[in-house]
Amino acid sequence: MTDEILADQVGYYRRRAGEYDATAYGDVAAARERIARLVARMRPSGRVLEIACGTGLWTEALVGVADTVVAIDAAPEAVAIARDRVRSGSVTFEVADVFSWTTDDRFDVIFFSAWLSHVPMSRFDQFWQLLRRLLAEDGRVLFIDEPVNVRAKEAYVPDADEIVERRLQDGRKFRIVKNFVDPQALRDRLRDMGWDCQIHRDGSDWIQGEARPRS
Repeated sequence: MTDEILADQVGYYRRRAGEYDATAYGDVAAARERIARLVARMRPSGRVLEIACGTGLWTEALVGVADTVVAIDAAPEAVAIARDRVRSGSVTFEVADVFSWTTDDRFDVIFFSAWLSHVPMSRFDQFWQLLRRLLAEDGRVLFIDEPVNVRAKEAYVPDADEIVERRLQDGRKFRIVKNFVDPQALRDRLRDMGWDCQIHRDGSDWIQGEARPRS
């Protein structure tokens, strides 16, 4: 079931790519300002890996502060928009599924926005083990996501705590994983896995997190 849902999730974001900015952010100019402010606060630097880069709004801000950015996403339609948006020699885009992606590179920062909540609980440990392998010494993970208190906005599938039904503008329906972030529960789980994690709120709808593996 997990593989089936993840395939549907990729299909959803492939087909949503053209409408994503308007439906996810509404006012894109205001979103850019907020994104720029958050990226400046998080201070990503050096070699940065961006997971689930989507249409490149966050990539656009990352390239302004990082030495290099590798940005990956499983939806080629979204990557095409991101490539057109971010024309910088310091960024490399790849169409890739993070669960099967491999590289010999190590990164000073791994960043993802609105991605952690799409990781199935059955793959949570695997995902964070992957992040640890990809981090350079003294590296850190930075993330933005949605807190659990906005969970009511989604239409959850009956008897499936982490699967929601989403509808595109043309009416097509898809099932995706959506695990809103409970900050304390996430800190506790990561602590048990050997990570130190700090989480702060940004407004009522986003949380900002930073995690470092303990030596």
